[in-house]
Amino acid sequence: MPVKSGRLLRWRSMNIMIENADSHEYLAADNLWTKNAADGKHFPRTGAAFDVAKKEAIGKFNIVGYVTETRQFINLNHGRGRGAADAAT
Repeated sequence: MPVKSGRLLRWRSMNIMIENADSHEYLAADNLWTKNAADGKHFPRTGAAFDVAKKEAIGKFNIVGYVTETRQFINLNHGRGRGAADAAT
């Protein structure tokens, strides 16, 4: 069966954000953490979010896409930040 172009996944607004995998909080624009995904800092690309997350004083993190219309998350990437112990030094 042929696939019709333009009928695949189409979202008006998907925000790329950094999620602390342990606390399930999102990095906000003011570089604080928030439980509210709508307040999370938006990144233009997953690579940009990954670079910032690697420098944060957190352990495990996820780079997530948040679809605002459906309030769904898509896990795009994951890794480890500097960690709280590393940030103190």
